Parts: sequence; structure tokens; C-alpha cells
Amino acid sequence: MASGPVAVIRKLPIWLAVTLVLGLTLGTLVTVAWRAELGHGLGAADWAAVRFSVTQAIVSAVVSVVLAVPVARALARRRFRGRKALITMLGAPFILPVIVAILGLLAVFGRRGLLNGLLDAIGLPGLSIYGFQGVVLAHVFFNLPLATRFILQGWLAIPAERFRLAATLNGSVFWLLEWPMLRRVIPGAALVIFLICLTSFAVALTLGGGPRATTVELAIYQAIQFEFDLGRAALLACIQFGLCAIAATLAWGVTPADGLGAGLDRVVQRWDSGPVWVDTLALLVAVMFLAIPLVMVLLRGVPGLSEMPASIWSAALRSILVAIASATLCILLALTLALRGGFAVSIIAVLPLAASGLVVGTGLFLMIWPFVSPRSVALLVTVLVNATMALPFAVRVIAPAVAEVQASFGHLATSVGLRGWARLRLLVLPRLRRPLGFAAGLAAALSMGDLGVITLFANAEQATLPLAMYQLIGAYRIDAAAGAGLLLVVLSFALFWICDRGGRADVDA
Repeated sequence: MASGPVAVIRKLPIWLAVTLVLGLTLGTLVTVAWRAELGHGLGAADWAAVRFSVTQAIVSAVVSVVLAVPVARALARRRFRGRKALITMLGAPFILPVIVAILGLLAVFGRRGLLNGLLDAIGLPGLSIYGFQGVVLAHVFFNLPLATRFILQGWLAIPAERFRLAATLNGSVFWLLEWPMLRRVIPGAALVIFLICLTSFAVALTLGGGPRATTVELAIYQAIQFEFDLGRAALLACIQFGLCAIAATLAWGVTPADGLGAGLDRVVQRWDSGPVWVDTLALLVAVMFLAIPLVMVLLRGVPGLSEMPASIWSAALRSILVAIASATLCILLALTLALRGGFAVSIIAVLPLAASGLVVGTGLFLMIWPFVSPRSVALLVTVLVNATMALPFAVRVIAPAVAEVQASFGHLATSVGLRGWARLRLLVLPRLRRPLGFAAGLAAALSMGDLGVITLFANAEQATLPLAMYQLIGAYRIDAAAGAGLLLVVLSFALFWICDRGGRADVDA
């Protein structure tokens, strides 16, 4: 980069940011590898956990992508009132607390849920949401919107001129344009979803379990919490890191290039729209599948507010403080790395994608345990891990904006002698308010709903709101859990909105 940002970064603790990220990713990996009991190998139950992790991730990714294709095609082909709102809504599950969505799925598909009530009314046997089918169902709920957004971007990237040419030739739009696009987009989307499903600890914790429905991360948790077998937990953590690293490398390598060329940004006109009812049905089913569980959370949550124990409010306060601290640290790290730039820094920024939060937490547990009680630093560790896990997304949002500022104003700022902290304060930060606000809101919401590393370190007195909610579900206090879930949703989206809105306020001033 030019001298301005480089001059700034010389005064910023770039070495501290890099050391922290490397320590929490590769450093924890070295720790778990050192403690792994390689000589003992894996038992039958451990291999079953590996097979289950990979199998459920593959099935979840395939089902999510297959179901997303007709939904994305309908959004690409149709123009209707509320379309933009629907596309925006598809991004909501990404920041929705996992434990809340699971509670909504239980209200619909659980033993006493809407679906089983309907089946019982017509004399059919009920369905169980627990086990393999429940884990896949929850993953599809979370990842169907993400797959739809990925594939929709591929559709929208097809220039209008290609559709006109296909119509002129009286050729099949699907085989000439859509199928080549899908072959490029789907592998990358499926691999990203596969990686997400490998690291979804909260889903396996609540809907999995048992010898035949245990993921590697859940096996790590059980080895530490129930057996205190640190060597076995470390070995499993190494395997989990290896699986995630392979998936992340493949996802990075299959990022598609646009093979359809550029257009003149004309409005796309489709002559192949087909029956309206097909697209309407696809959109209706997708909206019902995503919206009904959330509506059930709302309907059960409002009466459940009065059933919540007093400890929920202290857990909510801890979650807010952890989320604010995590978001602040994440933004500082992301801004430091984005200002520094370069290929090596970009690699460091995406390293957390290959290290799940539970693997990092296992490494930190092994580091801390000989010296202090892990429970005494539970919230501090949670802040560090949550900030690190959100870092790749924050850098992805901030780095392009930093590059644009430098390209547009860098030479002018250098020519007038604007350097150092003055350049950062007067030039860079004012033009990064939008991406900084969005990234901070994203990091805060993700931290607010996280149910991962906190389960390894905290006890009841240190529980965050997701952990307290999980404990209520385990105690079969479903009404109180629904109230806590509604509170968690409100707080998560409120933090996101405050940060995002703060980045947009007076941005043109």
C-alpha cells in the first residue's frame, strides 16, 4: 500500500493483532496436537462421531443447495411487491441465535409441536426431531437462506444481453445460461455450507446426542465435561481442525470466476418465465418453512416472559457485555489487518474459518487448566474466541472499503501531507463508518447468540443468555426458555441495529 496507511500502521500494534489471531488459531492447534493421545488412537465411538459429522454436513449441504435452486430462480425471474424485503429477510437467519431457532423448530417439529399434533389428529404416527434428521433439518433451516443468496447472486450476474441472445436463438435458457452458472456457483456454496455444518456445535448439542448422533465437537465437549479426558479431547480437536481446514481450502479453491462476461447493466427481460404457480409455490414453501418457527418463538415467548427466573436478567447483562467487548476487539483487529493489507495478512484473517470455536476453546482450556481454574476466566475466553470467529466476516466487510479509500484519496492525502493518525482520523475512519458499523453489528449479534466455548468454561453463575436458555430447555421449562429466547432475539437484533444504524447516521455530513 502507499505510504499513508503504511505510516499509520507503523504506529498501530499490527504485531499484536497478528500474534493474537495466530495464537488463538495455530497456537491452540499446537496445544491440542501436543496433548493429543496419538498412541491410543480413536475408539469405535470416536470414529462414529467422525462419520456422523461428515455425513450430516454432506447431506445438510446437498439438501440446502437443492432446495435453494428453485427459490433463487423464482426470485431471479419474478418481480413483485415485497421482493426486496424477502431477499433482506433471507439474511436474518445468519445473525439469529441458534438456540432460539432450535426452540422454534421444536415448537413446530418437536414431540408436542404443530406437525406431530396434526399427524396425531389424523391418526398417523408422530415424527422425532432428535438425531440425524433433526440435525439436518436445523442445518437446512439456517443454510437454505444462505444458499439462496449465493445462487441468486449467480443468477443476477448473468447479463441481460445473454438472455436476449438466447431468446433470439430460440435456445433453452436453462441449458445455455442457467446450468453453466449453477455448475460454477453450487460447488462453492455447498462447500461453505458443509464447513458451517461441521462447526455447528449448538445444533448437535440440542438435537443430537446418543451414540449414533454425536458430532466430533459434541464428542470433544463430552470428553471434557463428563469424562475429563483431556488427551482424547485434544485428539478429537485435531481431527476437527483437519476436517475444517480441508473444507475451507476446498471452498477457497473453487471460488468461481464469471464466465458469462460483462453486460451493459440493462434491466433483465425474461421470455422464459414459465408457470407463475411454480415460482409462487417455491417462495411460499420457503417463507413458511423459515417464518413459522420464528412466529412460534414469538407466540410462546411473550407469555413466557413472566415465567423467566431472575437469573435470566443477569445472564442477559453478561451476554450484552461479552457481545460489546467481542465486537470492539473484532473491529480493532479487523481494522488493523485491513489497513496493513497484503496477501499474508489476508491469509491470517481467514484462518479462523479453519478453526471452529470449540477447537479454539479446547486449546485454551488445555493452556489454562494447569495454572488457573478455567471457570475464573470464562467470560474473558468467550470474548477472545467470539471476536476471533467473527474476524473473517469483519475483514471481508472492511478491507474493500479501506482499499477504495486509498485508491480514491491516497495520493491526494499524501500530496497535502496528511499522514499518520491525522490521516486515519480525518480521512479513513469517516469513510469507513458504514462498513465499521455493519461489521460491529454482525460481530455483536454473532457473539450474543453464541453457544459454544462458553459451555466448556462457565458454570451456572457465569452463564450467558444462550447457555441459560439451554439450561432451561434441559430442565423442561419450555415456557421460560421461550421467554428467554424472545429476549435473546430482541437483544441480538437490537445490538445489530444500533451498530449498523450508528455507522449510517450522518454519514454524508
